[in-house]
Amino acid sequence: MSTPRVYVIHENPEWFPPLAAAFEAEGVPVEEILLTEGQIDLASEPEPGVYWSRMSASSHTRGHEHSKEYTRALLGHLERAGRQVVGGSHVLELEVSKVAQHGLLQRAGFDVPRTTAVFGTTTLKQAARAFTDGQDVPFITKHNQGGKGLGVRRFDSLAEFDAYVDSPEFEEPVDGITLLQEYLTAREPFITRVEFVGGEFVYAVRVDTSAGSFELCPADACEVPQTQTIAGAVCEVPGTDAPSAFSVRTEVTADHPLVQQLRTFLAEQRITIAGVEFMETTDGRHVVYDINTNTNYNPAVEETAPASGPRSIARYLGALLAEQYAAATTA
Repeated sequence: MSTPRVYVIHENPEWFPPLAAAFEAEGVPVEEILLTEGQIDLASEPEPGVYWSRMSASSHTRGHEHSKEYTRALLGHLERAGRQVVGGSHVLELEVSKVAQHGLLQRAGFDVPRTTAVFGTTTLKQAARAFTDGQDVPFITKHNQGGKGLGVRRFDSLAEFDAYVDSPEFEEPVDGITLLQEYLTAREPFITRVEFVGGEFVYAVRVDTSAGSFELCPADACEVPQTQTIAGAVCEVPGTDAPSAFSVRTEVTADHPLVQQLRTFLAEQRITIAGVEFMETTDGRHVVYDINTNTNYNPAVEETAPASGPRSIARYLGALLAEQYAAATTA
């Protein structure tokens, strides 16, 4: 067997360079497991080390339709073999289901958006009428499985929604589950993303939504058609002078009541690396609506943040590796 190291399980090579640099800076040996193809010898013992899964719910949008299933198979193999897995099978299932996220957050006492999950398309129009009590009030749709704002659109009338469902523009969710959700109005045009590593608060990010996008991925260039969202893109566009929509929200600290509540929640769910998003609404609510267990980090934020997200991950996983290896050598 090879020297123990950290193995990073993922499907998007474009997201890996900042993490690779962080592991190198921290002196932690790392290796990628790119689950776009490959194989598992089910009779063999997995290599020694710490395995970190950061499989994305949006992998199918990059032509990796089966990567989530590959990850389920690999994580099961690793866990049965007793390997230490960060972001294991239970975390993957939360990552790929907003229904599961919503249910766990609601049960834990968080304020969450009123939501209906609709299976298939036959009853979508009927479900929208039940959701709005037949009134022309704003509501949004989103996909149960996916990041990057997949399927997220605002509708101001039932007629508008009916036309969309019947049109070629309708986006079929990869798992067939469409969410109908109340439209929330932010007190100010931003949402907040709270980053945790090793179960501890790292920093909070203010994401400017004044341009109006639902696509809030901090790592990718986001270019969303205006007619499909509240408005335009919020992500920094590489190679241009466009300002970043992301900045450190310094007044949100580890002592913030919601941060403390989220920290407890993540510990109970055995989630050690995550970014959690919430919105402060005009009527005084603090609504938690998304858990990202394959969190990415924005370069502009990293330049000014009190700590580095990727470096924090490298240190955390490196410490787990050192602890495991030390235990193995003294056994």
